[in-house]
Amino acid sequence: MKNRYEALLVLNTQGREDTVKDVVDRLESEFQKEGAEIEQVQKMDKRQFSYVAGELDAGHFVNFVFHADPQLITKLRAKFKLDPEVYRQHYQKLRPKKETKERAPKKLAEAS
Repeated sequence: MKNRYEALLVLNTQGREDTVKDVVDRLESEFQKEGAEIEQVQKMDKRQFSYVAGELDAGHFVNFVFHADPQLITKLRAKFKLDPEVYRQHYQKLRPKKETKERAPKKLAEAS
């Protein structure tokens, strides 16, 4: 059974600011190659980190929403850990998307 996940990746684009779109496209194809069904890709801008924990002080944030089997998350973690352009990664399981249906208008209480 496929679950819905969100992956937040922080990209190391130090010195290569113009290649962000190419990196995001490559990562999207990596997700699909592993069997994930991409629902949405949200490219956020470059942001400064609140504190410097490593060699970088800023990174490009990219958010992927996708459907995949639970075993795939471990595989993706291992794969992107070896990728020098992925600085940090975080995965979160999302609730299934509910279909919106029209609600009946609320009835007002009658005064007696």
